[in-house]
Amino acid sequence: MCGMSQQPPGRSTAARPARPDASMSLLTNVMEHSLDDGYAEAAARDGVEGRNGLPRSLRGRLWLAAGVVLATLVVTVGAVQAQMDAPTLARERGELVERVEDDTAAADTLQQRVDELRGTVGEMQREALERHGGDQAELIALLSGATPVEGPGVELTVDDAKGAGGGGGGPRADTGFSDTGRVRDRDMQRIVNGMWSAGAEAVSINGQRLTALSAIRAAGDAILVDNKPLAPPYDVLAVGDGSELADAFKDSVDGRYLQVLKENYGVRYSISEQDQVRLPAAASLIVRTAEPVKTEKGSTS
Repeated sequence: MCGMSQQPPGRSTAARPARPDASMSLLTNVMEHSLDDGYAEAAARDGVEGRNGLPRSLRGRLWLAAGVVLATLVVTVGAVQAQMDAPTLARERGELVERVEDDTAAADTLQQRVDELRGTVGEMQREALERHGGDQAELIALLSGATPVEGPGVELTVDDAKGAGGGGGGPRADTGFSDTGRVRDRDMQRIVNGMWSAGAEAVSINGQRLTALSAIRAAGDAILVDNKPLAPPYDVLAVGDGSELADAFKDSVDGRYLQVLKENYGVRYSISEQDQVRLPAAASLIVRTAEPVKTEKGSTS
């Protein structure tokens, strides 16, 4: 024998050719089994049982019918109740609107009455000042703001910077308005005090006559003069020698302060001499008197 091994019949030593898609077995499996086996079994079972989402027992179907009838009954009763209550609600709303209108009319009437009484009191105060002021009655009435005044003076218009309304920083952003380009109550205080210091005999802001007891404050974003809100631009009228008053204000500390606001924050202002300006009388005057107070030993102080 030659010692050579014999191959079994029908067997070949040549290697089998590999499948062309052998390297894509995972992709092939996904393509051939696009639906998970569990989902496929559930779908087949549902098809066999013929499930349609409805209970198959008689008791279940009766409960379902009862629920539908109850829901329909609730919706119907709610709609009927709403329709029945609609006239009542409309009547109550009409009554409320009528009450608001009546109260508003009553408040307007009271405000008108207050304005009339305030005018009467102011007139009596002015007459009292003129009657008891002696030789200086006219000067006292002028300085106290009891009477209108007209004469030469200056007009100073102050307005917010263009586009004021955004946030800002700097030394003016600590209190009050958040925007440094807006005119604040303390700015108007300095401007008015600068006018008085420059020699103004009478001052008004947007038609509001200022007196020794006038207050310039802020409420939110509004500037209040004697508790009346003003809107920019702020028109300041001052009676006095026009040229001297304007020059004195510009050279004062407060005038330079206004110039700094213009240069650093964009606040706009203009000042001009006027041959004739007219200021109204103060809306109301507060008359205060002082009396000596007795001490424990009977002396006065």
